Amino acid sequence: MKIKSLLFLLFYCFNLLLFSQQIPLDFSSDDDNFIGFAGSSFTFRSDSPSSSTNRGGQFFNDGLQAYQGFYLDLAQPIVLNNDNKLFSLRFYSFDPNDHNIILKLEDNTNTDVEVMMEFSVPSPSDWTTVVFDFANAIESTTGNPINASGSYSRITIFIDGGSTTSGTYVIDDITNGDVTPPVNPHTIDVVYDNLVWSDEFDGMVSNTVKEAINSDNWHHQTQLPNGVSWYNDEEQHYTNRIENSFVEEGNLNIVAIFEGRIANGEGFTDQGITKEYTSARLNSKFAFKYGRVDVRAKLPTNTGTWPAIWMLGKNIDEPGAYWQIEGFGTTGWPACGEIDIMEHGLHALNEISVALHTPSSFGNTMNSETKLLPDVANTFHKYSMNWSPDKIVFLLDDVPFYTYNPSVKNSSTWPFDEEQYLLLNVAMGGNAIPDIDPMFVDDSMVIDYVRVYQSSALSIEENAIYDFKIYPNPATNNVSISSQLPIDRLELYNSIGQKVKTINNASSIDVSDLRQGLYFLNIQSGNSVVTKKLLVN
Repeated sequence: MKIKSLLFLLFYCFNLLLFSQQIPLDFSSDDDNFIGFAGSSFTFRSDSPSSSTNRGGQFFNDGLQAYQGFYLDLAQPIVLNNDNKLFSLRFYSFDPNDHNIILKLEDNTNTDVEVMMEFSVPSPSDWTTVVFDFANAIESTTGNPINASGSYSRITIFIDGGSTTSGTYVIDDITNGDVTPPVNPHTIDVVYDNLVWSDEFDGMVSNTVKEAINSDNWHHQTQLPNGVSWYNDEEQHYTNRIENSFVEEGNLNIVAIFEGRIANGEGFTDQGITKEYTSARLNSKFAFKYGRVDVRAKLPTNTGTWPAIWMLGKNIDEPGAYWQIEGFGTTGWPACGEIDIMEHGLHALNEISVALHTPSSFGNTMNSETKLLPDVANTFHKYSMNWSPDKIVFLLDDVPFYTYNPSVKNSSTWPFDEEQYLLLNVAMGGNAIPDIDPMFVDDSMVIDYVRVYQSSALSIEENAIYDFKIYPNPATNNVSISSQLPIDRLELYNSIGQKVKTINNASSIDVSDLRQGLYFLNIQSGNSVVTKKLLVN
């Protein structure tokens, strides 16, 4: 009898261990106990935020080291296959800051893999669901992309990995497999994949010989627009000299150069004006309406440099601009519209920005976003912009991160229904960026390629996709959708990617029972999906 009781106790304890230290983890068992390292610590929190009965895991970083983490060895390993590569967890932060979480899977018989997700938290504080897709993971040791598979026996979590930030956070409901990926509000609505114009900068003579840029593609804009200086009190002359812009080894080089102190009788004189710095400003001799731009580049980072990859309306009335010379200049700035695909120097080192300038918001525009990147000076990054009739999406290394899609589109908010052209330049100094380093000598923006994509001629069905309209917006009760095409399915997601409503074969949706806030409505018609922003009052 004693032997049977002992066997039963052992069997019970084994099963308790087996079914606690495995995914999903809801922290209801004391065995869901993560081990902190590098200055972090873990405790159970019996009164999780927003709930006095549900227990969660409390994770603390003291901020003394950049990669503080937590791990848990699983009694039953996770086996990744095609059906369960999505993980999710619920995250609660007591601060309003942006965060990142690295979820890492480890095993001594398999390659360690990880996924990092960056996200914003609700204000006021509330739970956020974070989803990790291990079909798009990286190898932890090499950083190479990998579609992860196989068995993993340890799960490791880093909160704000790479930064020395202290904080206390609560995590709950770590799950795998049965996960609905959140809607990315920066999804691309029209894919442009037909290359219509490009410059690969391979050179006309040889990749190894410094030579002038292709004048069939580019115009040097050198004329001082007001006869004295460039805008923003910038301190450079733009020139057409090969010293400031040239092609070599398959790259375009735009070089800002210190020409000497005016006080010493030095500097560069043009148009009767002497300046201490020179650079180049290129206008594309190609203009287009709607499409995608990809520019792969390394950036100058010396203090006082201001590199930019951007676009202006072909109709801009600006002295010395290519399309003005060609007779198209009829409209001033910002009525012509400006799309800044990349700027550096306006913010911290390695922090690039994107922006839109329109009559409704220009100069210190509200329509902008920044992104911190690793080593923009020595590493090529791809800066992209996808411009459709409905919205403009900005991408970094093919990942969308900012969308401009005003609810009301008119000449004040959306001057983007006319052709635009590309500009590449490096400005020096001015009232928008820090003062130029007094020890500055030269610095370069190096561009591997510039590519413009558009789509082939659209079919009647594809054109009709653009005609989806939702009204009223903002809404309180019922929202209607008008279109020339049949509507197969409506899916409504909240701002953190949770699906809140689904309706089939309907042209309206009731939102009267929803909380106020921003939502995303997926409209499905055949094989096409259009996403619209919806504000519920």
